[in-house]
Amino acid sequence: MRFLWGMLGAIAGVSTVAAQSKGPVDLSAVRMIDLSHELASDAPAWPGLRFPFRLDTVVANDRAAMFNVFTPEHFGTHLDAPRHASGAGLTTERVPLERLIAPAVVVDVTAAVGQNADYGVTPADLARHEARYGRIPAGSFVLIKTGWGSRWGQASYFGADSSSGRTVLHFPSLGVEAARVLAERGVAGVGVDCPSTDVGAAPSFEVHGVFGAAGIPAIENLADLSEVPAIGAVLVALPPKIKGGSGGPIRVVALIPKSR
Repeated sequence: MRFLWGMLGAIAGVSTVAAQSKGPVDLSAVRMIDLSHELASDAPAWPGLRFPFRLDTVVANDRAAMFNVFTPEHFGTHLDAPRHASGAGLTTERVPLERLIAPAVVVDVTAAVGQNADYGVTPADLARHEARYGRIPAGSFVLIKTGWGSRWGQASYFGADSSSGRTVLHFPSLGVEAARVLAERGVAGVGVDCPSTDVGAAPSFEVHGVFGAAGIPAIENLADLSEVPAIGAVLVALPPKIKGGSGGPIRVVALIPKSR
């Protein structure tokens, strides 16, 4: 956490004197990038999801408004708590804050995805990132940039294909060996700008299992990551504190120095 506070101080332009005097943090030097899609009834939902998002009106007039919200946990930009893929995993309300507010690392595989919609990130992709930017540090939140988020709202986002007689999804994400490397690195969390941390055509959800067993929360359906630098940003990703939950909707924000 000391490393994170140092990053926050550098990002916010806080001087040592100001920090020691407990003066207000100046956030004018920071860009705040929203990495969340809106929750809405017309947002893309996992094929076969039985309970789509609904916003029911309790009252809405020129003086006041109140609504009831009905949504699955795993819909839109959302958190997968470790419990989602592990019987012994942490439930949503028990995920530590240091796994939800952390230095961000962005691994860019958009070039490979452009050639293969079923691309799974490999250990070689992580090694290439590290050769340029340094080792992925323990406690960082790794974001996988596939470019798939640009398809949000389009039929191609899930890439459902039933031509073989069964429905196969086609979208990129992490390969299981790369997921194991990230778990071994001790990362705080992992996020993807696509529907799942597993490749669409890999229905066994092995990557989910790796992260669940390692106690690593994941974020799915992130919005456009193009403005987030490879290193140097801080991710803030806070879901509702749902007791006993396996995840939930999440608002994700990247704090980026304006100099970047």
